Amino acid sequence: MLKGKGYVAMLLLAVFCCLFPADMLAEEELVAFGDFESWITRSIKESTIVGGKTQKLYEVGPTGIYDGPRAYTNQGGSPWACSNVYAKVYGVVKTNISVYPDTHDNGLCAKLTTHIVSCKAIGIVNISALATGSLFLGTLLEPITDTANPMAKMDMSTPFTHKPKALKFDYKFYTPGTPRIRETGFGRRQEVSGQDMAQCICLLQKRWEDADGNIHALRVGSMLQRFSQNTSEWKDGQTFTIHYGDITHESFYQDWMGLRTGNNTFCAKNSKGKIVPVQEEGWARPDDEPTHIILKFDSSHGSAYTGTVGNTLWIDNVKFVY
Repeated sequence: MLKGKGYVAMLLLAVFCCLFPADMLAEEELVAFGDFESWITRSIKESTIVGGKTQKLYEVGPTGIYDGPRAYTNQGGSPWACSNVYAKVYGVVKTNISVYPDTHDNGLCAKLTTHIVSCKAIGIVNISALATGSLFLGTLLEPITDTANPMAKMDMSTPFTHKPKALKFDYKFYTPGTPRIRETGFGRRQEVSGQDMAQCICLLQKRWEDADGNIHALRVGSMLQRFSQNTSEWKDGQTFTIHYGDITHESFYQDWMGLRTGNNTFCAKNSKGKIVPVQEEGWARPDDEPTHIILKFDSSHGSAYTGTVGNTLWIDNVKFVY
């Protein structure tokens, strides 16, 4: 039997563990600028032919101004990019705004929306396209010059060598519940079956590049979460486990969580400076170390130009749990 100081120490440890469960003792690391308390504003005047209005765009980063029709690059060490874009097609300047700062408790958060972008050029063209609010680690390649292959405009080259247990963030979600549509700006609007959902994708990859500049990867860690139910209040401090190795035999696994190959890939810049698909060629061992991370939030899931108008996802306090 323990006596004296040893017994007291064991007793204090037991009390401490009862008061502070193991999950409360986990180490948490805020993703840089992941509290969304500071934003960069961009004022861009659109071309006269499409209305000539000055639009205000927002980027996650240190508080500042980045005005004018010029390509945005990540500022002040911020790792975040979003679907707010400056486009210049055949000399015509147009913008899209689907990510905004909003309020949460006594501070700010990120608000992602799915909406219709209209482009009315007097006497020439009148088109509309559906745009999803997206927020991700990486860089958006501006100016956007066409509507082909939106994923190729996102450079997801973020190095990452850690192995967190989970991703933690606050969120709120609203969907009007109306049908999904597909509207590309060309052809007629189409109704799409199934319910639209917001999503968070967090993938840890072990990448390498071949002699031709192709980027290959093994999937080291996976956390893919979709949100389908309206939340009347914020769900603060929600923790989502990152699973390591092959997840295809896990009870939660669904086909959309599988390897990203073919036309379903994310893209990154190779050593030659070219944006190429990152082809996931298999599942890594659970003890393998990642080289890169993909972290992306979307107000609508599914393919480009597809979703439910009005879907809104609010995000705040994005952290890794170790």
